This record gives sequence, C-alpha cells and structure tokens, in this order.
Amino acid sequence: MTGTPYLGLAEIEALAVAAHAGQTDKAGRPYAEHLRAVAEGVRTRGGSEAQIAAAWLHDSVEDDALTEAWLTAAALPAETKAMVLALTKRPGEGTEDYTRRILATPGALLVKESDLAHNADPARLAVLDAPTRERLTAKYARVRALLGLTEPGAPTP
Repeated sequence: MTGTPYLGLAEIEALAVAAHAGQTDKAGRPYAEHLRAVAEGVRTRGGSEAQIAAAWLHDSVEDDALTEAWLTAAALPAETKAMVLALTKRPGEGTEDYTRRILATPGALLVKESDLAHNADPARLAVLDAPTRERLTAKYARVRALLGLTEPGAPTP
C-alpha cells in the first residue's frame, strides 16, 4: 500500500473522546457517551467504517473540539471527511441549507439519522426541563422531516 494508512476506528474513537474531554451534553452527561451512542447506532444500522468514523467525529468541528484544518490533514478517507463537514452546522446557517448538504453528501444521512435518534431518545429528553425538552423535540422533528425521516430510528429511505 502506498501513502499513509488511514486511522483505525479504535484510534478515531480515542481521538474523538480526547477531543471532547470535559464537554457535557445538555443533561450534564460526558459528551463521549453521545458520540459512542451515535457510532453504535450507525454500526447497528449497517453503516460502513467510513460512516462509523464520521459518527465519532460528527460534532468535532462544530464544537471546536478539532479544527477543520486538522480534519483536512487527517489520515481519514475523503468520504469520512466529507461526511463530517456535511454534518457540521455553520454559524448562522439555516436548517434547510444544512439538511440539503447532508442529503447531498453520500453516507451522511445515516450518521445524522443515528445522531437524531440518540438526541431524541425519550430517556435523554426526560431529564431536561419541560421548555428545553419541547424545544428540542420540535427541532429534531423538523430536521427529521426535512431529511425524509419520519420518526426516530426509522430506516433510511
């Protein structure tokens, strides 16, 4: 094989966990738990290694855990990099533009489906205050509708 080998999934997992160290989700849980759940959701939905890698890294650029420059230079397949960038919501970006980019990027929809399924998990939402829970439930439902996903965990079209 020529060139630099790609990072393996175990290396990507360790990198993502370290990059998000100290971060918590809206319920105060370690953010790595969310990343692990999204990656596992992609795996159980039949996702490829590139999609599982993207699941581990899906919030890394958006949350400033890793830079876009790091991602560009990383020893990752181009399809993984493209999915991570597609899943990175940009400041001031409308939801319609964001979801169009996801739909236009091969493999990204499955990762977002898993992300939404975990975000909308009733057990996760139950620990939030009612206004936050209602706001997030409506937000996730809108994104699912724009992506053509009718309910959390629904098979990809």
